[in-house]
This record gives sequence, structure tokens and C-alpha cells, in this order.
Amino acid sequence: MLQVECFTFNPFQENTYLIIDEEKNCWIVDPGMYQQQEVDDIVGYIENNGLKPIAIINTHAHIDHILGVNALKQKYNIPFGIHISEQAILDNAIGTAMLFGLQLSTAPKADFYIDPEQGYKLNDRTLQVFFTPGHSPGSISFYSADDNWVLSGDALFNGSIGRTDLPGGSFEVLINSINTHLLTLPGDTLVYSGHGPSTTVGREKQFNPFLQP
Repeated sequence: MLQVECFTFNPFQENTYLIIDEEKNCWIVDPGMYQQQEVDDIVGYIENNGLKPIAIINTHAHIDHILGVNALKQKYNIPFGIHISEQAILDNAIGTAMLFGLQLSTAPKADFYIDPEQGYKLNDRTLQVFFTPGHSPGSISFYSADDNWVLSGDALFNGSIGRTDLPGGSFEVLINSINTHLLTLPGDTLVYSGHGPSTTVGREKQFNPFLQP
């Protein structure tokens, strides 16, 4: 069983997730910690629960999802992975931070790229990785069929979808990504989004105003 824990950080109220296996290994998804207290909060949770961080894996590289990457890489000496199509966004991270009045002295460096065709291996388990662009050019989602959840990043929210007016965004591409990869999952699949509360695939198919015929 893969357990998911959610933390909400930074001025954008971004959701950072821990994926935890039975041996207490953990993978950190979209670390958005900005203030030192936020870093202390997630480090405290990891250490108080005896967790062993293995890697940072991001759904995309927008500034609110990468603010805590450097702190965790330094603390735990773990690698950081994104989809290759997010590299240009990562390269512009310092300038983007300045636009939003945030401080980021060094842009995080990607140590590996995540290939949706190969999935992502969590020791003896493998997450399915869906290529779900539209909010950003290299957005991906992580799906565990055995545990009945998907980490959708900023593709799909409770009652909404990701914004598409940022560089590399496209409303048509995003809707196609959602329809192709997310709404085809079982209706009771839990959706853990990049912002806001969790939801289910069935709820979004029925009520999400952006996804109605």
C-alpha cells in the first residue's frame, strides 16, 4: 500500500505530497515550501515518522511547486526529477520568482527526467505516469491503480481545471489531457490536486463545469 500525505505551503496555497510505502520510504511530490517554518514542518514530519526520503518527483515546474526543492535536496541529498518538457520553465525559475515578488537565489537542477512510457519505479512498485500537458508543456500525473489515487498536479482540481494562460499553456490541450488520461480512470479514484481539496474522478465527470458536454 502506498500512503499519501498532503501539506499546503507558500502564498499560492500549493499542495505538497509525500508518497510513503510499507518500509517508510517516501517520495516527495511538488515541494512548495517557501518560509523556513514550512521547511521545518515537512522535515519534522519526515523525521518524527521515521521516513526515508528517496527522491523528489514533480508534476511540473511552475514556481509554486519548486520553491522547496533546493532545501530538500540539500537536507537529504536526494535527486529531483521532472518531465523533460518542463526544463525551459525550470530554467526561468529565478525570473518567474521575481515577477511574483518571491526570493529564489538558485534555480533547482533536474537530476533526471521522468518518462511517461516507462512509469516511475518506487522500489518494487511502479507508478503509472500520464503525460497531461495543457497547464504547462510537460505536466505529468502519477497514478497508483492498486491504491486508487492519482496525483494530478495542476491539471484537474475539485470543481475546476488548471489555468492555461501561462507560457506553454493551452485550454484545448489540457481538456484533451484530462479527458484522455484522468476521466477514463474508475469513478471512485481519488484525485489529489496541486491546490485545494481532493476529489474523485466520478465527481468531476458529473459536476466540474469545465468538463461538461
